[in-house]
Amino acid sequence: MGFARTCAVALVGVEGVPVEVQADLEPGVAAFTLVGLPDKSLTESRDRVRAAVVNSGVPWPQKKLTVGLSPASVPKGGSGFDIAVACAVLAAAECIDPRQIASVVMIGELGLDGRVLPVRGVLPAVLAAADAGYRQVVVPEQAAAEASLVPDVSVIGIRSLRQLLAVLNDEPVPDEPEEPGDGGLPEAAARTHLAGLGALSPGLTGLRAEERPVDLADVAGQGHARYALEIAAAGRHHLLLKGPPGAGKTMLAERLPGLLPPLSRKEALEVTAVHSVAGALPPGQPLVARPPYCAPHHSATMAALVGGGSGLPRPGAVSLAHNGVLFLDEAAECSARVLDAMRQPLESGCVVVARAAGMMRMPARFLLVLAVNPCPCGRHGSPGGTCECQPSTVRRYRARLSGPLMDRVDLRVRVEPLARSELATVGGRAESTAEVAARVLEARERAAARYAGTPWKTNSEVPGHELRTRHPAVSGALVEAEDDLERGLLTARGLDRVLRVAWTVADLAGHPRPTRDDVNLALLLRSGIRRGALLPGVSA
Repeated sequence: MGFARTCAVALVGVEGVPVEVQADLEPGVAAFTLVGLPDKSLTESRDRVRAAVVNSGVPWPQKKLTVGLSPASVPKGGSGFDIAVACAVLAAAECIDPRQIASVVMIGELGLDGRVLPVRGVLPAVLAAADAGYRQVVVPEQAAAEASLVPDVSVIGIRSLRQLLAVLNDEPVPDEPEEPGDGGLPEAAARTHLAGLGALSPGLTGLRAEERPVDLADVAGQGHARYALEIAAAGRHHLLLKGPPGAGKTMLAERLPGLLPPLSRKEALEVTAVHSVAGALPPGQPLVARPPYCAPHHSATMAALVGGGSGLPRPGAVSLAHNGVLFLDEAAECSARVLDAMRQPLESGCVVVARAAGMMRMPARFLLVLAVNPCPCGRHGSPGGTCECQPSTVRRYRARLSGPLMDRVDLRVRVEPLARSELATVGGRAESTAEVAARVLEARERAAARYAGTPWKTNSEVPGHELRTRHPAVSGALVEAEDDLERGLLTARGLDRVLRVAWTVADLAGHPRPTRDDVNLALLLRSGIRRGALLPGVSA
């Protein structure tokens, strides 16, 4: 009779649960039983592990074998348990010392020939192991850089089961040839997964942002829309861009991530963990250091946008855009049910998806940008345009963006068609991304200094009662906003959001507190009603 144990990690969303893998060998008819609430892919590990062990030159124990995964109440899935199962079985058979593996976390899939293959979710798995007190992890060689992002953890990257057995038995490590295409999940597989999510963007398809440089200086005219973009980046305020086709809405949205400050170490790890679970990390880029940009197609389903799927839920576009930008082009063409599903994560900064197989909580603190046409044909209200849409058709089209959703959008800007003069003179007048990003960073630093010692960093995160009590505006600055509240033009949530935008306007202008003009400008950006405040680029 032999017994051994080691450790693996089960992923529930981006949260890992350490799992003890126990192997017990007893005399009897040769059999292999796997218990502990495994899913189909994990149950199939019995055949993968047996073939990998035999093809690695190690005899398979011909006894009654039981492998248990504890805690048994946690659903477990995926092929990342293969290495742990194999080592636990071999330790129980006394092929390796059981004490060598008792405190080691093992993550990776085994090929039938004994090769160790990469799996999704290595970073969150190692983070969970480190939080549980483990200090040694074994991962596929391709994922070693990703696992090494976790401090105070010793990482062993291996290419095959033969190499791991040599390390554990203190023997010379055999040289294994590197397989063609090693370096993480195959790019084609990552693209296929992302296509299912509808999230095709530079940061999510393995193509780095620097390979597709975009600059705000490329945008002709649109001074007021550019200023709204700057405010959105400085305070992380949600933005609606409304205008005819070809006016530049998509160009503006694509340049918004470049205005955001680089991710902090903590934020980068959060983003990388989500992308690792989704299998969306670009090859050779273990850490996502820039804010992600996710632009799903308007036909994206509820599961693709919010998260879900069969079995344990998977992250959706709102989580892939965590700490970055989620751009919904042609937003009025999206399903109203799908759009309204974003209302909860817009408020809470996370999304909770419950399924029969389990519940997933994923981070989803993103900057939302919506782009819509004024009507189905796109020419309603355009100078010289001939709109062919019936008034009832226009009303139905605009009603697809529900009131509760729009109440959470702080900035609503109309993007006007460009004049020939603007296209001809853009080269010498437009500010670059670097110039605007510098002002955004200064405004962010002012806000961070103001909220030092609190859990908030940007104005959009601060509760309304905190702004009204601890960070009030200049006396009399809220007169017009409070009048709008009394007349029903603003909700209580809307008033709080106006005050948050006013603080961002003040931070950009260097004001110690929001003035009446700052508040009126915030009202103009929300309602389009001018009260003496003017947007840059808009004549009186």
